[in-house]
Amino acid sequence: MTAPSGAPSAPPEPGAPPSPHPSMRLRELVFGAACAAAVRAAARLGVADALGDAPMTVETLATAVRAEPKPLRRLLRALSCYGVFAERPDGTFAHTEMSRLLREDDPNSLRAIAMWCTEPWTWDAWPLLDQAVRTGRNVVEDLYGKEFFSYLNEDAPESADVFNRAMTRSSEQSAREVAALLDLSGSSSVADLGGGQGHVVACLLDKYPAMRGSLLDLPRVVENALPRLREGGDLADRARIVPGDVREAVPVEADVYIIKNILEWDDESTARLLGNVVEAGGPGTRVVVIENLVDDTPSMRFSTAMDLLLLLNVGGAKHTTDSMVGRLEAAGLAVRDIRPVNPYLHAFDCIVPA
Repeated sequence: MTAPSGAPSAPPEPGAPPSPHPSMRLRELVFGAACAAAVRAAARLGVADALGDAPMTVETLATAVRAEPKPLRRLLRALSCYGVFAERPDGTFAHTEMSRLLREDDPNSLRAIAMWCTEPWTWDAWPLLDQAVRTGRNVVEDLYGKEFFSYLNEDAPESADVFNRAMTRSSEQSAREVAALLDLSGSSSVADLGGGQGHVVACLLDKYPAMRGSLLDLPRVVENALPRLREGGDLADRARIVPGDVREAVPVEADVYIIKNILEWDDESTARLLGNVVEAGGPGTRVVVIENLVDDTPSMRFSTAMDLLLLLNVGGAKHTTDSMVGRLEAAGLAVRDIRPVNPYLHAFDCIVPA
């Protein structure tokens, strides 16, 4: 990832070679699929979980993950070039900061995200990027004959499961940061729209013991809401779970509405959702929109790649700061503040004008 303007660049991971000549760098880029496939292979094999704090021989690792030693060494050597694992002079391999993120038990684990971004459908879709750029349309409907999420749930249940696990893990991690950032001390109620299993709501209810919270998402999503929010859970008396499509209506009243990482559809759907929020809340209502951005942020390589993936699968797009502000203002919201939540998320703090 690029460093923010004026900030020092992060030091290279152990084992990573210096930046090569432009011609070699381009050669590396066109072999980018090999790097992605190597990360996926390591995640599926469970190499990071098998590797402990002490360096291990390839033979020991191969036994632990039920693989052949020679090709496993080739896989680990390729990954070590990118700072994912480190090869030591004695031929053993050790963890790096990045390889630890492939462990299932790491609190900041990206294993599920690594799997999701390299699922089988992605290898079908990426070669058609030029087609998507020409037409401005997703390619999944041409590939599989149906809308992306219908395809996942009906034809690719294993990928759907990976998606759900990836979104759950991502939500768990970012929810704590969102709750820490937001000052809702003057509010008595909050609603998370398209809030998945309710991690943000749960964190905010923990932070504000007198607050009430609502979770609104599709029926098949809220069926799996956190047990803490459901009947019998410790937050159930202050939580309301509402099944519904935020693009159709927002049947929830709250002092504050949170919209996180769902304004990535087509412009019409985005405008409809924001209009529903303005109508439901009325003048004085606070609306906090949290999104990845594709302009000058430390996560541009990641967010621009996700932007292209959205074009391929649902015909959606990530936003620049200006495009996000434009959509919010067009919906009748006044943007009061824009702050980073972490290196890859920004919060747009808005109000419905009187």
